[in-house]
Amino acid sequence: VFADSFGNVVHLFERDCSVQRRHQKVLEEAPAPFMPEGLRQRMGEAAVNAARAVGYVGAGTVEFMVDATDDATEDSPFYFMEMNTRLQVEHPVTEMVTGLDLVDLQLRVAAGQPLPFSQNDVTCTGHALEARIYAENPGAGFLPGSGKIKHLREPTLENVRVDTGIVEGDSVTVHYDPMISKLVVHGQNR
Repeated sequence: VFADSFGNVVHLFERDCSVQRRHQKVLEEAPAPFMPEGLRQRMGEAAVNAARAVGYVGAGTVEFMVDATDDATEDSPFYFMEMNTRLQVEHPVTEMVTGLDLVDLQLRVAAGQPLPFSQNDVTCTGHALEARIYAENPGAGFLPGSGKIKHLREPTLENVRVDTGIVEGDSVTVHYDPMISKLVVHGQNR
């Protein structure tokens, strides 16, 4: 969701983070695969209502769990889990499908400006996927690994974004999170 201090609140659709390892997200995608449109609308409205109920201002992620033993349906129940009151690591996925710069919006809202659009102006176009790149040791059950980055080649393609803070020759230590970069891609479909 995004909310300003003038009472404007919008949802920016949903992301799915079902692929995890050791309670850490590995893949994040938008829109969520297999999400019926009616359920998407209900969840978006619930997220906006939650933000509005507490007078929230800024970027936030309202997390829900869907109760679906098989595939989700229009009427599948869903349950509020939590609200993360910040931009999250996976925000580029939302940026790719909405075309919005969420960091710029966050700064504008923090400066007291109104959101420059309404819910009807926000569209979800195509499909985006983020893969978190971790420094891990596959031979040790994918536990965090350390060492020098001897070779690094990043893709330079259209609709591909790499967010990183490393370069070839850097050392990865055990003193920080093992996520060293994010690869985000956008296309017409999944």
